[in-house]
Amino acid sequence: MDLTPLAARSLSGLLEQVTGQQLASARRWRLETALHPVMKDHNIHSLDMLAAMVAQNGSATLREAVVEALLNHETSFYRDLAVFKAIAGDVLPAMAGSRSDARRLRIWSAGCSTGQEPYSLGLLLAAQETQWAGWSIDILGSDVSPQAVQQARQGLYSQMEIQRGLPITELLARFDQDGEHWRIRPQGQARLGFMVHNLLDAPPPGRFDMILCRNVLLYFSAERKRQVLDRLASAIAPDGVLVLGAGETVMGHTEAFEPHPDLRGMYRPARQGWR
Repeated sequence: MDLTPLAARSLSGLLEQVTGQQLASARRWRLETALHPVMKDHNIHSLDMLAAMVAQNGSATLREAVVEALLNHETSFYRDLAVFKAIAGDVLPAMAGSRSDARRLRIWSAGCSTGQEPYSLGLLLAAQETQWAGWSIDILGSDVSPQAVQQARQGLYSQMEIQRGLPITELLARFDQDGEHWRIRPQGQARLGFMVHNLLDAPPPGRFDMILCRNVLLYFSAERKRQVLDRLASAIAPDGVLVLGAGETVMGHTEAFEPHPDLRGMYRPARQGWR
């Protein structure tokens, strides 16, 4: 299918308008592959026709389908295992000490896609069950994609999704087979909640002790990165920890966070923001 530069800009522009995420010119090859099912469902014969219909204030259903198709849902259980080892070995023990009086912990996995990251956090905490006995722990997963959030709420994963990062011992201990899929057992969902949320909007209410926003800022412009980081700063506890992806940093984008002095690759609210 031929795609004119104008149509490519129109379709990628819709994605950025709605979600803030940019589709770099080097990645515009994804347009044809990602949008083919949308065109088939709506009986549209070319990408240029699709772009024209979207530009002419096409139906909300069509616009939502285009945005959904262009979102990147790449994720896996325990993605970047070193991060989860640092959370288990450094972040959580420190928080267990500093919050021993309140015995409450709130974690936000922002941009969680289909839920593997928040479920990995839940499994990690379940493995430390004795340490967290008597604590109130809430893990919130959010994503801009309603379809991804729906799957996360179901806790239902294909064999391929399960094989990506989930140890066989945890699969057998925490999941039940459901046809050709695997579903996390109810006790594995007890601490978790999910919601559709756009990072360009105000954050969920309350303060979070730890926020994970990994491999999301990669797709934002510099100005949008600053806006998102500032919103995250307004949602994090004064001594909270922000976890970004390996290729992401707050440096040069915001003064609301600074590198954590003890945790490599993690960040804390900047001193001028402490309350």
